Amino acid sequence: MNPVAAFPHVFFLGIGGIGMSALARWFKANGHSVSGYDKTVTPLTEALAAEGIAIHYEDAVANIPAEVRQNRAQVLVILTPAIPQNHQEWAWLREQGYDIRKRSQVLGLLTQGRPTIAVAGTHGKTTTSSMVAHLLHHAGVPCAAFLGGIAVNLGSNLLLPPATAPAETTPVVVEADEYDRSFLTLFPTVAIVTSTDADHLDIYGHKDALVDSFRQFVGQIQPGGTLIINHTADPSVAAAAPVGVRVIRYGLSPEQGPELYADRITAQGHTFRFALHGPHGDVSALELAVPGHHNVENMLAAACVAQAYGLTPEQLRAAVAAYRGVKRRFEFIVTAGSPEQPNVYVDDYAHHPREIEAFLRSLRTLYPGRRLRVVFQPHLFSRTRDFAPGFAESLSIADEVVLLAIYPARELPMPGVTSELILSQITATEKSLQTKEEILRNAETNANFDVLATVGAGDIDQLVPRLKNILNIRWNGAEA
Repeated sequence: MNPVAAFPHVFFLGIGGIGMSALARWFKANGHSVSGYDKTVTPLTEALAAEGIAIHYEDAVANIPAEVRQNRAQVLVILTPAIPQNHQEWAWLREQGYDIRKRSQVLGLLTQGRPTIAVAGTHGKTTTSSMVAHLLHHAGVPCAAFLGGIAVNLGSNLLLPPATAPAETTPVVVEADEYDRSFLTLFPTVAIVTSTDADHLDIYGHKDALVDSFRQFVGQIQPGGTLIINHTADPSVAAAAPVGVRVIRYGLSPEQGPELYADRITAQGHTFRFALHGPHGDVSALELAVPGHHNVENMLAAACVAQAYGLTPEQLRAAVAAYRGVKRRFEFIVTAGSPEQPNVYVDDYAHHPREIEAFLRSLRTLYPGRRLRVVFQPHLFSRTRDFAPGFAESLSIADEVVLLAIYPARELPMPGVTSELILSQITATEKSLQTKEEILRNAETNANFDVLATVGAGDIDQLVPRLKNILNIRWNGAEA
């Protein structure tokens, strides 16, 4: 019995979120009437509306569709944590006794009784889960996927299996989010843990509590299942795997003892070439067109899952070569100039010091000697407070750092917590605080950079199309 079949109507509070919109698409594709609220119009909400989903942007009970207001027992309400406590529609739905679930709870329902490949980690999970889904899909293995980003190959954050694929044997790939312990609604067949670095300390208080939640998640792997875990993760997490669960550690360096590793890693242009060595066999001459050593590492974990599902070395080589990444993950926006003197604009979602360090070091590897300007928007007051020194250290890899004001997301301002906390500790030669308009103006008038990167998880992506046009005119002599 489909656990959500009793709800012909589904209403989303925060439908424009990347994870929420994937669920909205799933319900729409499976015959439910779908509608929702979001705070602002975005390209994602516009895409959902074009797919036939009714969305409103003003918080008022009267804006809730009549079919939702008049059929309480037949409505499932799905809530994002970003909705504030004083939200009028949420308050009314609570008062009326609607069935209200978090996104993570609904993912738990949808994966019940299905083989589930859950990708967890404080960074790398969106890319790795998209890689798993792509490798299986490219090779013709029926699967479903709920992703935390728009996979370029799919053009979506949702992958639906063929209608003829039996649910009980068709794997579901899900991004398992540690925020608010959401991933504890999942009971995976295969779990990948990419990292257990400290994050979300506004929820957990300290890293030990975060690591404990990962231990609980790993403890929920199904009997006979598999844990694929980065060798840098806290050792206690792998130790929490139930008896009978196979544990496979992975990493780039065989000297550090992982069972799954890469060697012969070389970079040429944007392509990284490497060989995979692992428990399901070795595969040589893999070519990944999404750059960065961290992405080679992510692909190791994804490829291990694909091998377990029967992909041959030839299928794996073809699928890896065809992978084109996730929007806003090392996304090349503008490329110009010669191979010897390149000009490049790259956009990335990185919002944790470790992510930023991996991204910027990869840029340095790809473009040695080129002058690098980084524009970063800190995400959350609590994360800025907790990791300001780490942000400053990683950003200082650049020649010039420009900071935007903190993007608050779900948080209220905190006394004394501003972007200046990071700026004051940056050691790059040039650093400044700027508004979006100042950043655009300086891109037009200040040509003192060869490589530009915009980085962050807030609304910094609003700058991308305008910077793209400015740099296309400057570097290529024409608008995009």
